[in-house]
Amino acid sequence: SFTGSPVTLKILQNWVPRVSHYFDKEHYTYVGHQIVIQESIEHFGAVVWPGALALSQYLESNQEQFNLKDKKVLEIGAGTGLLSIVACILGAHVTATDLPEVLENLSYNISRNTQNLNMHKPEVRKLVWGEGLNEDFPVSTYHYDFILATDVVYHHGALEDLLATMVYFCKPGTVLLWANKFRFSTDYEFLEKVCNIFNTTILAEFPESNVKLLKATVRKN
Repeated sequence: SFTGSPVTLKILQNWVPRVSHYFDKEHYTYVGHQIVIQESIEHFGAVVWPGALALSQYLESNQEQFNLKDKKVLEIGAGTGLLSIVACILGAHVTATDLPEVLENLSYNISRNTQNLNMHKPEVRKLVWGEGLNEDFPVSTYHYDFILATDVVYHHGALEDLLATMVYFCKPGTVLLWANKFRFSTDYEFLEKVCNIFNTTILAEFPESNVKLLKATVRKN
C-alpha cells in the first residue's frame, strides 16, 4: 500500500546546549531562527518528542516539495509547539491544537517565539480528538492544506478518536504529514489502519530514533 522508497535520515542535533538556570528550556535552531522551548514535566504533551524534531528538520530541508508559505496548516497534538513554530517561520497560517491542560505552555512557547516575526500570527486552540469537531471546526469554514501530527500514537486509549480526527480534517487536496516513533505493536496497527484509509507514502525513516515520517492523502473514489 506504499509508493516510492523512503529516504533514510538522521535527526540532526539542532539544539544548542546552554548553561541555563532552567532545566526545562531547550534551544533549537531551524530555518535560521533560534527557538527556545519551555518544557513541562507534568504532561506528555509538554515535552519535545523525536517525531517533532524529525518533521521540523524534514520541512526545513524540503521546502520546495512542501512549500508552506501562505498555506493553512493545522497541527493536532501540538505539545510544546516546536513544529507549529517552524511551520510559522516557513510562512504558514498555523493553527496549533491540543488538550486544554497543555494550551497554556503551548501558547507561551508559540507567542514568545513568533511575536517578533513578520509572519502570519499563529492561532492556538483546544482540540480533543474526536470531540466537537463539527461544532468547533465546521467543514464549511475550515479547510487545511496540511495536517501535521507528530508522536500522537503511543500507549493511550484515544487511537480511534485520533483516526477519526485525521479522517475529518483530511479533505481532497489536504496533505497529512505524520511522524512517529514506532515502539509498540499498537503503533504498527494504527499505521495499518492509516494505510487502509489513505494513500500513504513513507517519506523518510530515522532508524536511530525509530521514527518514520509518512505522507497521507485522501483516496480518490
